[in-house]
Amino acid sequence: MVPFCIGTVVVLLVMYIGLIATVMSYAALTVEFSQSVKNNESVVAVLEGRYLEAVARITATDYLAEGYALPTAKTFVRAKSATALR
Repeated sequence: MVPFCIGTVVVLLVMYIGLIATVMSYAALTVEFSQSVKNNESVVAVLEGRYLEAVARITATDYLAEGYALPTAKTFVRAKSATALR
């Protein structure tokens, strides 16, 4: 009976150590994923800032002063809706 109990304790101890290792690796992966999300958010913020600067520059540009001429005629063409909700 004693060897059986010792064997059971050893098996439970090995399982306990395995569960601790699993939880620790899960925690490490969660922290790594969280840091990756923060890094991606900062990259997106930089790109968004560049985009907004470009839009502001395009909007503020005086195209006549840049040498562009006004269009002589405007033609409107009917087109189907280009949205994804068709």
